[in-house]
Amino acid sequence: MSTETDRVLIFDTTLRDGEQSPGCSMNLPEKLALARQLERLGVDVIEAGFPIASEGDYESVRAVARELREPIVCGLSRTAPEDVERAARALEAARRPRIHVFIATSDIHLAHKLRMGREQVLEEVDRAVRQARSYCDDVEFSAEDATRSDRDYLVEVFRTAAEAGARTLNVPDTVGYTTPGEYAALIRYIRERIPGSENLVFSVHCHDDLGLSVANSLAAVLAGARQVECTVNGIGERAGNTSLEEVVMAIKTRRDVFAGVDTGIVTTEIYPSSRLLSTTIGVPVQPNKAIVGDNAFAHEAGIHQDGVLKAPITYEIMTPESIGRSSSTLVLGKHSGRHAFRERLRELGYSLDEADFQKAFRRFKALADKKKTIYNEDLEALVADTVSERDQRYRLGEVAVVSGTFQTPTATVEIEVDGERRKRSAMGDGPVDAVFRCIAELTETKSELVRYQVNAITEGMDAQGEVSVTLAEDGRRVIGHGAHTDIIVASAKAYVHALNKLHWHKQRRDAEAPRGI
Repeated sequence: MSTETDRVLIFDTTLRDGEQSPGCSMNLPEKLALARQLERLGVDVIEAGFPIASEGDYESVRAVARELREPIVCGLSRTAPEDVERAARALEAARRPRIHVFIATSDIHLAHKLRMGREQVLEEVDRAVRQARSYCDDVEFSAEDATRSDRDYLVEVFRTAAEAGARTLNVPDTVGYTTPGEYAALIRYIRERIPGSENLVFSVHCHDDLGLSVANSLAAVLAGARQVECTVNGIGERAGNTSLEEVVMAIKTRRDVFAGVDTGIVTTEIYPSSRLLSTTIGVPVQPNKAIVGDNAFAHEAGIHQDGVLKAPITYEIMTPESIGRSSSTLVLGKHSGRHAFRERLRELGYSLDEADFQKAFRRFKALADKKKTIYNEDLEALVADTVSERDQRYRLGEVAVVSGTFQTPTATVEIEVDGERRKRSAMGDGPVDAVFRCIAELTETKSELVRYQVNAITEGMDAQGEVSVTLAEDGRRVIGHGAHTDIIVASAKAYVHALNKLHWHKQRRDAEAPRGI
């Protein structure tokens, strides 16, 4: 058991930096659901948003701060006085609040973005951290683009932040530029030159532009960093952020290398967290993704299969159960009852209220009548569809399609718009095109279909199909998803899901007043 000083704090920024990934925006109910799961996962800090960025971000931080009791709830802030004040107001109800102040420190950013001199930045750091400390005891300071900053100037910046009251000093690799050896040396260099460094937490925040974010973060831990900023599934801007599950399981699995350090993560909640995020944002995890990908515990080669059957340790360095993943594939069928259904949902990390449970159970029985075997992935898709129906402007009703070699594809679709039932028929180049034309006319959308993708969730002739649809409107891209044994119905679900996301963004944009910097 590690001591408190050897605890590596896990700072999750899925709700802030992760959400900045194109197509990964979440509405308030979705953010709250994910925040609750992150609390079950045992993360130490949840960065809930950037309060000054928008009214939606402000409300998200306020809501998470009000609801969560265990983790530190953090709001991001630039050094501008109005930013710091806005973050403080958003965190007023938090049991354990943190204000996270940042400013760029590289000469590249100073010259081209901030257009400030080094002394001006030092003054900003001192004033902003002191202002944040007047609202909150727990203040973190980040030097944006630290890995491309002058090392001695970086030390001066961090010394200024520490003297002003920052408890956590973050050294971000903002553009994914550094390498493990170089980054570890930088962390050691800074720690050795900051007075009272033994009383400070040194943090790292890496991006994956060169595919090195996890390696860099782990190298920093070995160099004395004791907070890693990361996201579930590694989502984030550009190539993404450090993957939470990879860092945590590397530390857990290689205790010989990371001797004396540990995290407080409940590892059996890793897979449920990954699945919840994936179904929420409609972005599937790549099959070969480490730890949580579909193939992470799959073995096809005969030699591998033989070894695993004799002793799993021959080819598995961790067990699927250790991350909350069931090793079984056949789980439920049409003869299963409510008790078995509820238990399986619990094992998958889902806790539904009674109304949603009954609705999901009815859908399960209907699906079981169509499929011989129900897989875990079928249940996850089913629950995602059930929960995502709440607070939606558009609700899909009946879908009927006539198509064939001698028949122009014709679709009839029923949709509920703001509680009003609408029905229309349309022809198209194919059955999916005809359905999409109906939906577009019924909802009067001006969005553009950018991408359409189909995947089989499970194996076999009766597999459910999962469809992802990317829509664009007014410079905003969103991804909708839908699952069903009928690929046409799955396509309609995905299209409607995307339209609901676009509508949510419009509402948030219309509610936001122009704001100065």
